[in-house]
Amino acid sequence: MDEVTEGGGISRRRIRTARALSRLGVLVVLLVFGTAITLAALSIWADPDALGPVDWLPLLETVVNDLVFAGIAVFFLLAVPLRMERARVLRVVHRLRSLAHVIDMHQLVKVPERLPAARVYTEDAREDEPALTRAQMTQYLDYCTEMLSLVGKTAALFAEDTTDGDVLDAVEGIEALTSDMARKVWQKIAIIQEQGG
Repeated sequence: MDEVTEGGGISRRRIRTARALSRLGVLVVLLVFGTAITLAALSIWADPDALGPVDWLPLLETVVNDLVFAGIAVFFLLAVPLRMERARVLRVVHRLRSLAHVIDMHQLVKVPERLPAARVYTEDAREDEPALTRAQMTQYLDYCTEMLSLVGKTAALFAEDTTDGDVLDAVEGIEALTSDMARKVWQKIAIIQEQGG
């Protein structure tokens, strides 16, 4: 988790820098476009007879084209930090999904159906490895559900400040995944408790 936090700080600095540069770029685009329009308008007002009725059509076409390209440039520049933020959050959410799968893999070898009456054995247990008691196994599986819950809640924190559909879908997917995994672990706990009772 420290690595995620540390990486997040670096990414946030990059995003802040990108946001500042994109705003500067928008300012430059607007300044250049505004200056060009102002100079053209001053030139026309200085000598209104220089342009005939036929000359206005190409001039208007040029102004519209410049306006469209300036709008596209402004939209692109404003979207760069948002795309960077989306990529950062999706990377972290992917790591959280991987962590949930690791937690799930570790509890998969704990199979309560194969337990003898007194001790719990794991599928991958070696002869020199001590087996877990029912209480230890229950506690271990309970910790697994808590870790899965923490992974889901951590993912939800990333959705707190965003309205990005991709991020919200990814976070919702993690929450559903961790809930399903935790439900299966709780079923194992219930089976162990039934066998013990």
